[in-house]
This record gives sequence, structure tokens and C-alpha cells, in this order.
Amino acid sequence: MPFARLATATTPTCHIGLGLAAIARPGYINLGRDEDLGENRSVEALRTRTHELLDAAYFQGVRYFDVARSYGRSEEFLADWLHKNPGIDDVVIGSKWGYTYTADWTIDAEKHEVKDHSVQTYDRQRAETAELLGDRLDLYQIHSVTPDSPALTDKELHARLAESAAQGTTIGFSTSGPAQADAIRAALEVTVDGEPLFRTVQSTYNALETSAAPALAEAHDAGLTVIVKEGMANGRLAEAYAPDALKAVAEETSLGCDSVALALVLRQPWAGVVLSGAATTNQLASNLHAAVVDLDDEQLARLAELVEDPQVYWERRGQLPWH
Repeated sequence: MPFARLATATTPTCHIGLGLAAIARPGYINLGRDEDLGENRSVEALRTRTHELLDAAYFQGVRYFDVARSYGRSEEFLADWLHKNPGIDDVVIGSKWGYTYTADWTIDAEKHEVKDHSVQTYDRQRAETAELLGDRLDLYQIHSVTPDSPALTDKELHARLAESAAQGTTIGFSTSGPAQADAIRAALEVTVDGEPLFRTVQSTYNALETSAAPALAEAHDAGLTVIVKEGMANGRLAEAYAPDALKAVAEETSLGCDSVALALVLRQPWAGVVLSGAATTNQLASNLHAAVVDLDDEQLARLAELVEDPQVYWERRGQLPWH
């Protein structure tokens, strides 16, 4: 398991990863992104910004980097950075397949990504990922599995994924939607030749959406590495948009709302890696302060009152505009 590398790391930030969903394409749904990126969102401008973030993250102890075929040019930008830094061999690289990026580097596309979990899409995207990341790819995840996803029952696909696992690539899956827990439990039952297929799970968990927690604990107990995404709820927990309770706790800790929001995730015993989706180096530095936030029981109780019904949370997320 590539994540064994993180188990031996001693930096406080080694269990915080950097995801490139918000930075490797011109449009995304994170709130405040217009101000974060400004007007120049050319390929080269975002490549430079991505490399600056990767430099800063690595320097500050981050050792997991997360990309996907549908995150614009995220694999390409990360591959470029790895090629420029051949001495960096202690990072874990994860990517995802199952969505195809269709926005053509625009913000106002009718569709930004198209989902397809077929064997044909896997074969095509696995080859595309291999061309960019080669043997630096440690983890390949099915992107956004839901309970009705054919990826949970397609035996031919399972066999393909098991072949990749036998060649040294860890196989995982990510989840989305109000039924994440059901998808996680269904995936835990998938086996090939009597052995569990999936070794990691990446799910949304934050102060507003906690419904996957019991299933993530079960996955952890089953030996899977748990990666948490959207700990900032696509910007809803950032300073400018944060609920009053979060702002109050942040003020008490003398740190940012983002630090507290991510600290709340880091303290979960099943959380192996918690992703930062920072778009600027200042955001990243603030995110990384999560590793030193200490929350008491009274503060945790106040933050627990922020939890929303999963249906309400995901409906609101689905209404966020692409910026």
C-alpha cells in the first residue's frame, strides 16, 4: 500500500493532501473562486499557479496529491511538476477515472464533465493517465460511485481493475451524493477471486455533511485508507461564507474558519488523508494550520449543530454555479 509511506512520516501535515480539482481548470463550483483566480485563467497561468501550490505544499509537509481525468489538466500539470522535481520520490499520487472533461477550457460550458463507468471508458482513461503519470501513479479511483453505479456490479470491470492491482496500482473509489454510506458499504462487498477489490475510499465529509461517517469507520476497520474530500464544503465553510458558530470557534482558536473546519475532519479516527482544495498559497498555509487546532468538547458540541440533512446538503451543492 503506497499510503504506508505516510504512516512513517512525522510532519504534522503529512495527513493533509492537496487536491487539484479547483485549480487545474478555469471553471469550478467553489465559492469565492472568482476572486481567488482572477481573470487570467489561461492554461499556462493555471499551470504556473498549480506548480506554485505543489511547491508550497511539499515544502510544508504535504505528501499526497489528488487529481482526476476530469479535473481539466490536473494530471498534466502534476506530471510536469514531477518531471521538474525528479528527486521527489516520497509522495503518493492518486488519480480518478469515470468522468470525461468536456468544458474545453471554458467557464460557461453546458456540461463540464460527463460520467461513464463502463469498461470502455476505463480502458481509454487508464491509457491516458498512464501516458501522463506513468509509474508515478500509486492510486487509481473510480470517480463518484453511487449505489446504482454499474461499477459496483460489472465483473469485467472488476477483473480489469484487479489486473491493475496485481501490477502494483492500488485501486480505490470515491463517492458523492446523499447515499454515500450505501455506496461505501456496497463497494466493501466487491471481491475478485475472494479478495476485496478496493483498498481506499474517498468521500465527502465536513461540518455540514457527516452522514458517511459510520460507513467510513467500517471501511477503515476493514483495512481501507479513507481520504476525505470537500472538507470545506466547496467554500461554504470559508471565512466569507461560514456559519456564525464556525466563525465564533475560529475566533476562539485565533485561526481561520478553514483551519477549524479541516481540523474537525482530521480528528476523526478513521480519516487517513484530508484534502485541501486550496487555490492560493495563502489558503494552503491557512488550511495546513488545521494540523495544530485543538478543539474542546464545548466547541465540538456547537459545531455539531451545523449538520444538515444529506438531501438538503447535496441539493444545495448541486445548485452551486460554475465560477
